[in-house]
Amino acid sequence: MTSAPTAMTETDTDVLRDALGVLKDREQVAERLLDSSAKHSFDPDTELDWDAPLEEGKWFWPPELLSLYDTPLWRKMPAEQRQDLARHEAAALASLGIWFEIILMQLLVRHIYDKPVTSAHVRYALTEIADECRHSQMFARMIQKGGAPAYPVSRLHHNLARVLKTVSTTPGSFACTLLGEEILDWMQRLTFPDERVQPLVRGVTRIHVIEEARHVRYAREELRRQMVTAPRWERELTRISSGEAARVFSLAFVNPAVYDRVGLDRREAVAQVKASGHRREVMQSGARRLTDFLDEIGVLRGVGRRLWRSSGLLA
Repeated sequence: MTSAPTAMTETDTDVLRDALGVLKDREQVAERLLDSSAKHSFDPDTELDWDAPLEEGKWFWPPELLSLYDTPLWRKMPAEQRQDLARHEAAALASLGIWFEIILMQLLVRHIYDKPVTSAHVRYALTEIADECRHSQMFARMIQKGGAPAYPVSRLHHNLARVLKTVSTTPGSFACTLLGEEILDWMQRLTFPDERVQPLVRGVTRIHVIEEARHVRYAREELRRQMVTAPRWERELTRISSGEAARVFSLAFVNPAVYDRVGLDRREAVAQVKASGHRREVMQSGARRLTDFLDEIGVLRGVGRRLWRSSGLLA
């Protein structure tokens, strides 16, 4: 575990450095991301064949990524019920993605509110907001196509998120951005090449993976900068708020209502998911690239680290 970087202002030196090395110029990063956006952006309405019928026997999500996979309950479920669970969990994850992207868009708008409007950094943030608008519409359309309902997060988590985005520091906002993006991105990278999965779902995840790669780069570079330049109180608050966000996000990742929809006992299913070593490994594998990065730049410290451990995302 590396030591936390020392905070400084950007005027202290011409070169900012953290445990990962010299930080790249903010405007140069944004210009490259804008160039990539111009070359590799998609309109899901025209890119995907929404009128094509769903394929019989195809999954809506890889079975190994489902919450109940390899549990005693899973082993008793018939194949049709397993596939129905995949359809509902895919809808629940898409619903979670929409919820998260709406939060992200608000945080990005707040981030650029007092920044130069002609800067590449602001122009890229606006480009990312446009991406997220399309992604949210794409996820909603996928839910409808699959015939499953939308699965809103619980009222508690909905309101906790309202508090988190109100009190979030700028580095806290980017840490939470990465939390929502990187775990889903890891799952989607396993989904879009999987020929067992519905072609429409593979197409949706492919678009999301390509465009989210830019979003992750933007958030990582800005979080590194913020963790070097932010005052100590802001870095400490970021550690706590990101740890609490990890705890909320990990709980919201599986919506228990899916079990009711497919005819399973909710209490038994939730208990088996909590006890599942496979599920724990899936979530920690999905978060590992992120937690390694956050550890390197000094986010996983103190109370915040304990919160991350309690979330189950950090071993």
